[in-house]
Amino acid sequence: QVQLVESGGGLVQAGGSLRLSCAASEYTFRIYYMSWFRQAPGKEREFVATIYWSSSTTNYADSVKGRFTISRDSTKNTMYLQMNNLKPEDTAVYVCGLRRLGGAENYWGQGTQVTVSS
Repeated sequence: QVQLVESGGGLVQAGGSLRLSCAASEYTFRIYYMSWFRQAPGKEREFVATIYWSSSTTNYADSVKGRFTISRDSTKNTMYLQMNNLKPEDTAVYVCGLRRLGGAENYWGQGTQVTVSS
């Protein structure tokens, strides 16, 4: 069973920055990609960004392009999300996910709260 632990959330003013981390209890060679999703109160879960583990290829939602940067440290099996120029609409619980090579199941963390005040 893969375990994912997020950290780094908090309260920040609009225009500020936060860096989220997601540590995975999985061998790095088994990871296909990892992603960040977010869910605001009363809304559906929304895709934020993905990073493919071996190539470091990244994809972003249009709403965060130019403001958020996803990265990974394969030596620590950890994924990051650097969030700059945060807006109140970025307020949500941010959840990380992992897909194994050859797997069909997504593993999810518990999430970390990000609150951006105006």
